[in-house]
Amino acid sequence: MKNKDILAAALAVCLSTALVVAFSLFHPQYTVIILIVYFISLIITASIVFVISRIYAKNKSSVDTEDFLKVIENLESEFIVWSNDFSYIRMNKRIRDLLGFSVEESCTKQAMLKAFGLKKIDEKEVNAIVSENYQCSFVTPDKKHVSIAWSTSLFKGFKKKNLYLSTGFNMTELKKMRTNLASANDFFNSSMELAEIGVIMSTDRKKYAASSETVRMFCLNSNSITFDKFRSLIHPNDRIHFEHAVNSPNECGDVRKIELRIKKLNGASYRWYSFRYKSIKGTDNTRPLFGGALLDITDEKEKDLLIERLAYIDEVTEIANRNKLVTMGEETYECSRTLNYSYWIIVVDIDRFHIINDTCGYENGNYILRNFAHILYKFVTPGGLAARISGDNFALVLRDYGDDDLPSRTAKGIQEEFAKLAVKDFAAVNLSCSVGFSKIPDDGDSFIDVLEHAEFALKTGSGHTGTICRYDPSMHDSIIGITELEKSLALAIDNNELHLFYQPKIDLKIGKIMGVEALIRWIKPDGTIITPDSFVPIAERSRLIGKISEFVLNEGCRQNALWQKLGYPKLVMSINFTSNDFYQTDLKERVLDALVRTGLDPRWLEVELTETLALSDIDFAVAQMNKLRELGVKLAMDDFGTGYSSLSYLQILPITLLKLDRSFITDIQHDNIAYEIVSAVISIAKSKKIKTIAEGVENQKQEEILRKAGCDYGQGFLYGRPMPAEELERIFLRSN
Repeated sequence: MKNKDILAAALAVCLSTALVVAFSLFHPQYTVIILIVYFISLIITASIVFVISRIYAKNKSSVDTEDFLKVIENLESEFIVWSNDFSYIRMNKRIRDLLGFSVEESCTKQAMLKAFGLKKIDEKEVNAIVSENYQCSFVTPDKKHVSIAWSTSLFKGFKKKNLYLSTGFNMTELKKMRTNLASANDFFNSSMELAEIGVIMSTDRKKYAASSETVRMFCLNSNSITFDKFRSLIHPNDRIHFEHAVNSPNECGDVRKIELRIKKLNGASYRWYSFRYKSIKGTDNTRPLFGGALLDITDEKEKDLLIERLAYIDEVTEIANRNKLVTMGEETYECSRTLNYSYWIIVVDIDRFHIINDTCGYENGNYILRNFAHILYKFVTPGGLAARISGDNFALVLRDYGDDDLPSRTAKGIQEEFAKLAVKDFAAVNLSCSVGFSKIPDDGDSFIDVLEHAEFALKTGSGHTGTICRYDPSMHDSIIGITELEKSLALAIDNNELHLFYQPKIDLKIGKIMGVEALIRWIKPDGTIITPDSFVPIAERSRLIGKISEFVLNEGCRQNALWQKLGYPKLVMSINFTSNDFYQTDLKERVLDALVRTGLDPRWLEVELTETLALSDIDFAVAQMNKLRELGVKLAMDDFGTGYSSLSYLQILPITLLKLDRSFITDIQHDNIAYEIVSAVISIAKSKKIKTIAEGVENQKQEEILRKAGCDYGQGFLYGRPMPAEELERIFLRSN
């Protein structure tokens, strides 16, 4: 072969090598396969060229056709030897089998056209074949698509005509893999789009490749973004977290997570994203990789804010609740011990507040609560706090500057301001409040101790209205014994003066009674009805509460079983337990005994517990509740939202019903925040398969809003006040 022929062959090899290398760079996962196949083909071609060169050296005017065929016939690559005028065409068995031609048919120009995927062949096509790494496709007789890249070498001196050797590189499988890869990429991008998850990856942590969903999320201009540009989209307060994630070593390759506020390109508002990221160390053959997934969590964050508000802010008065008071109080107590400061904790109770609710309605009752909260805020000093800690109980934390008269003077000021609200609709109501107070840290070993001692001082003076009482350890001795009222209550229990009244619960979907709540009443021989607010605290103090609870449990079960025997609708009977009852170790046995004695199926009995009661000893409470659930008894959390208000406990407590406190319901038609909170709680309860009931429903507008929000049941004056069994039976008869 001449030098320029060798140069042409070398050029062809270089072009084909460049093509293979380029393909490998775009598809690195197939690099090994491509290179192995290519180099095998290259070695075979070189061998053939070498043989041809030797033959050509021996006979410069002719080539032995049989020698060609013997060399290329059974090789595992496609080979064609052909002349530029197509008078000489020879194909090896590999290409003949693909084309479906016999030996004779393969020597024709028609076979050449099919092998090179052409309809015609002239000087232009010949130049294209011999001057480039030529690729073509054709269909085999068995309908399979074949793709081949041809590399052609030029020889001269064969009967004064050009002779070419074309070596085929079968690309069929590689094209299939490339198609499958494209399909996989499409599937991946579609999956990320449906899941609304964006992905960013980088090998140098200076520029990031962005998935299609990431481009959509942040309105990027391309599928890549620099570190500085992406950093500029992150909220200034969160950038340090992202920089730490990018720059901190993660040798273990663990998946980590941070939360970032990110805005769109040229956007103004931020949204919250959870960024789950991972670092992969580089190897001898691969570069290190950093990347992660971005998931929009803005909606969840907004729910968290609602939950936080519910946890720390009282919705009726919009001041801190007991949770906030305890959290701040514990910090204050520790600071007092460390820095030698002192504070006063003042607990205030609105006297006879239940009368305001009963005579003026809950809406007016909430009006009083809100205005009382505003009064308290007038007396808050720097570093202090005002909080609503239960239904009509409030607390103030005041810094002590050495004035021992400050709590009493503050209490009197609150009483005077509160009395001024007794105008217009409240002109006939005596608005007064009682106060108990103690000192931080002198009056207890913890903030809870000091708070309880302030509440103890309040209860000590609760026999009269408008009292102001400071805690003193001697109080514990002075109240021992049974008062005249306690003696009367003990006699009332023995003389059967206690009765149960029943307040209906309505299924909001069908408008029918689905259950009743049993409420204790003390009816004296002269007909005077005493509400539980007046005598239950006394009963708890004197240990008479056990007898009262025993009566409520047995009488409620007996009455419900009797109604079922008389053919009245089957209802759920709800009874209330105090903390004294609930934390008795034999509670399960007592409930089971009442069910067996009365013959009531456990599914028609429901035990109601307050938040404060259930959460005061969470581990014991859960164990006790599980025992009741084992009997088949239902469990309800009463007055949800007025105590600790922690939605996280819904995952722990095995309750079947959540009672929304009336304070949320009263303003639900006017207060959008109250509606959003109620809706959020209902939604969360449904996700836990917990039914919800709203207390204090007083009008049809409230009922309509609750029904649309997904609330299951309603209870309140709209459906009926607490009533004797006989009155409720008349309602049963009318409904039939």
